[in-house]
Amino acid sequence: MSVIFTTPFFGICLSVVVYLIGQWLFKKSHGLFFFQPLFVAMVLGIVILVVLAALLGKSTASFYTTAYKPGGDLIFWFLNPATIAFAIPLYKRNDIIKKYWVEILAALIVGSVISLTAIVGVSKLIGLSKTAIESLLPQAATTAIALPISASIGGNSAVTAMACILNAVIIYALGDWLVKTFRLNSDPIGAGLGLGTSGHTIGSAYALKLGSVQGSMAAIAVVVIGVVIDLIVPIFSKLIF
Repeated sequence: MSVIFTTPFFGICLSVVVYLIGQWLFKKSHGLFFFQPLFVAMVLGIVILVVLAALLGKSTASFYTTAYKPGGDLIFWFLNPATIAFAIPLYKRNDIIKKYWVEILAALIVGSVISLTAIVGVSKLIGLSKTAIESLLPQAATTAIALPISASIGGNSAVTAMACILNAVIIYALGDWLVKTFRLNSDPIGAGLGLGTSGHTIGSAYALKLGSVQGSMAAIAVVVIGVVIDLIVPIFSKLIF
């Protein structure tokens, strides 16, 4: 049986299976927040790894590294081309980008600085450590961009990944409510930028459901925020610590 855990197929199959279970639960629960597929896959995957590690007499950390990580890394590799693929909806509505590029760029940069300031303020208020704060700073970027930034400034990549995923889960689960309550769709450009900035790729996928303008704005938000966070966070981290 241990042979199964020596190939990348275990990590790949585990990821696919727990995500499919999450999708099934999400549909059966009629969109209940706690059954969002990405969140279910993350929690259920961790539980399975912990149980299997205990049954095999190994530590969870070593079992994760040897059994899951080879396959998990292959899946993670696809995050990069998936992120680049957001250039497609962006290109299709480049007329809007050309017209409002100053407003879009200014809004995303100002929003990023405010977000970083809020993260530091709240984190220090509740007594989080330096490492924890540094782990949270890049969370505004999509996971593929946030993890390398987190590692470069001394953060914990696992915490960063958790923060990015929770952002996406919350926005996807509460997307309908947020759009209706705050009437976000009255301004397609603002709605797209907001969903892309806060929900990353998952938020962008939701934005595409609202319309092509929202989708293209969400796509540019993911790209621009990634660049902005990559440039600002290392400098911001040095200034506050």
